[in-house]
Amino acid sequence: MGKLFGTDGIRGVANVYPMTTELAMKVGASAAYIFKNKHRRPKIIIGKDTRISGYMIETAITSGISSMGVDVLLVGPLPTPGIAYLTSSMRADAGIVISASHNAYEYNGIKIFGSDGFKLPDETENYIEQLVLSGEIDKLPKPPASGIGRARRIDDAQGRYIVYLKSTFPRDLTLEGLKIVIDCAHGAAYRVAPAVLEELGAEVVLTGDRPNGKNINKECGALYPENMAALVRDSGANAGFALDGDADRVILADEHGEVLDGDQIMAICASHFLERGTLRENTVVATVMSNLGFEVALRARGGNLVRTPVGDRYVVEHMRKNNFNLGGEQSGHMIFLDHSTTGDGILSALQVLAVMLREGRPLSELKKIMEHYPQKLVNIPVGVKKPIDEVPEIAVLQRSMEERLGSRGRIVIRPSGTEPLIRVMVEGADSALIEEVASSMASCIRRHMNGEH
Repeated sequence: MGKLFGTDGIRGVANVYPMTTELAMKVGASAAYIFKNKHRRPKIIIGKDTRISGYMIETAITSGISSMGVDVLLVGPLPTPGIAYLTSSMRADAGIVISASHNAYEYNGIKIFGSDGFKLPDETENYIEQLVLSGEIDKLPKPPASGIGRARRIDDAQGRYIVYLKSTFPRDLTLEGLKIVIDCAHGAAYRVAPAVLEELGAEVVLTGDRPNGKNINKECGALYPENMAALVRDSGANAGFALDGDADRVILADEHGEVLDGDQIMAICASHFLERGTLRENTVVATVMSNLGFEVALRARGGNLVRTPVGDRYVVEHMRKNNFNLGGEQSGHMIFLDHSTTGDGILSALQVLAVMLREGRPLSELKKIMEHYPQKLVNIPVGVKKPIDEVPEIAVLQRSMEERLGSRGRIVIRPSGTEPLIRVMVEGADSALIEEVASSMASCIRRHMNGEH
């Protein structure tokens, strides 16, 4: 058996290892054992998105936690960042999210937050893995019947999160007079997102708000922003926002229906924060996948870009270590550390709307701050994800291709943390050249990873 935790928790097809009820119960018991507070009645919050398998996994995790003498607070469907917030604000010992984020409904996952609302460090995840995979958790003593944990539902969880989100929007601003499209991806934010925008005064055009357990992320949300963008054009809206299934990321469209990715969103906010003197150390934290154009735009305004491996957890870790307050990913995960401990799609949308209102300019004007360098991303399915450095032929070709791209180009090769894929990103000033390089790299990886010719 391999590792359980990837770059964003445990993930897989529901009812197939590792996303089985048996393993979910052991993960719940292990988390309860690790986070159990010896000085008061311990409690762990559990939330989920709208997948049909969420009920099954929720019950299993709840059973595991309560079997160790820890109480469970069930909040039902709620965005991942909402569960992180409630974990901290309700002083729970941990928070567990049942979600596979942007994946199709057949998948599900388990993410765990510490009592501070931040994702667990590697060493804690490794300890949970050890307890589960070694079978040690089954041998640990359990409380008597009188000490079994209780489970209860928190009926006002959504309301608490809505109030918190509104508190992050400047009190001197209002969304009155703005028409905003919001695509909830039939996911966890289908009630919260429209409520926040409407209560702040916006006219909301809503889509992706009818989850049925099987339609989460299906041709909607952040993976399919063109649908939201078309609705912006058709309705004459001022902006549009497309969330993913657990609403920890967002993709935007301007008033003309032109899509903006996470790099552009961060560039807009970073520029505004630089002007106001609120960008700590004049630095933004992004990943190796962020566009070179973002880096160039920041430098032109006296800012710096620091890159981390892919995964919002690594972005957050670097931000916390160095006291930075803005970071994120091209995919739409943005972390505003002054307000939140993790990526939050709704909060990010509110931050962009605040910039629009303060500067009195539409998104179509604000986005001109950066120019995208051509970028090609190729996903190559592989049977076995061998480390790239164990395949010398790939490294040799990569060095050769990087010489052709020169100082204005990059190649990033990395295994997916959630799927059996190798991802290749090629970036440079010459579109034709990056297409050629991407094709060559993909062919080489297929040949040496899968034995294809």
